[in-house]
Amino acid sequence: MPNIHFPLFLLPVIISLILFNTAAAGGSVHDLLRQHGLPAGLIPNEINSYILDPTTGLLEVRLNRPCYTKYDGPAFFDRVVRGNLSYGALRGVEGLKQEELFLWLPVRGILVTDPSSGVILFDIGVAHKRLSLSLFEVPPECLPEGDGVGGRSVVSEGEEDKKLRFWN
Repeated sequence: MPNIHFPLFLLPVIISLILFNTAAAGGSVHDLLRQHGLPAGLIPNEINSYILDPTTGLLEVRLNRPCYTKYDGPAFFDRVVRGNLSYGALRGVEGLKQEELFLWLPVRGILVTDPSSGVILFDIGVAHKRLSLSLFEVPPECLPEGDGVGGRSVVSEGEEDKKLRFWN
């Protein structure tokens, strides 16, 4: 009988693929956020797909299109939003901006340290913003530019020639 040798270095790769497929097939990204102690409404409802790498915690969410939403103020989501997901936190966020005093600031991290406090923290670089968790209970509608979310349009990467314009 032949002796079959399984290369042990492939074992972590196979386990990761199994876990990755289980996470991706296990439900919506909104369910995934809830399982990690975060509110479902952090991500708009018009999701094309998402990927979670279980070994690194990198979450990548693909939206149908870039869009605007409103929490306590206007927010902008690029077509792809990424961050490192752990329990109660999404760190190293890319693809999400929030308007503060007429400036679009990148959201770098989102943290829920104590769900009973009813507070969620947004790291917008220059400050930490404390918001009510109730603003994020339901995934918001994904609105195209100009649908009355407020403020000026956001210049996304690769769109440097796009002019800022105001809308109602």
